[in-house]
Amino acid sequence: MGNTFNDISISKLDCFSSDKGTVMHAIKNNSKGFAGFGEAYFSTVNFNNIKGWKKHKQMIMNLIVPVGSVRFYIHDERDKNSEQSIKRTSILLGANQYLRLTIPNGIWFAFQGVGKDVNLVLNISNIIHDPNECNTLPLNHEKFKGINFIK
Repeated sequence: MGNTFNDISISKLDCFSSDKGTVMHAIKNNSKGFAGFGEAYFSTVNFNNIKGWKKHKQMIMNLIVPVGSVRFYIHDERDKNSEQSIKRTSILLGANQYLRLTIPNGIWFAFQGVGKDVNLVLNISNIIHDPNECNTLPLNHEKFKGINFIK
């Protein structure tokens, strides 16, 4: 179930609504993309603000946006054979596009708040966050030339 792009997977998630509220599934231990549990944490990103670029060395991320709307930008250069092997895409997640984005380690990503109110990202990762475990680059780094963030 779900789409795949170079080991990155997009999985449709179930939502069940009633007059008392909504249950929004995130991940189960038998879900595609589940690689163990390290921690779960929330991050917010304000409207039109961008966080990134990051590339994790070990962390596998399962990203869900239960509130608001967030666009994820992916830059995959793991295949070093040629410049043409670089793969890029962007994926919109949010309450109206309720999906789980699984990003394996070794892939550059950034994300931008698209919703005008609260934009909430849940990451369910396979390891505990360690700031020494990832690489970061500025948004305008030449490696990402040609990626146009929404304005």
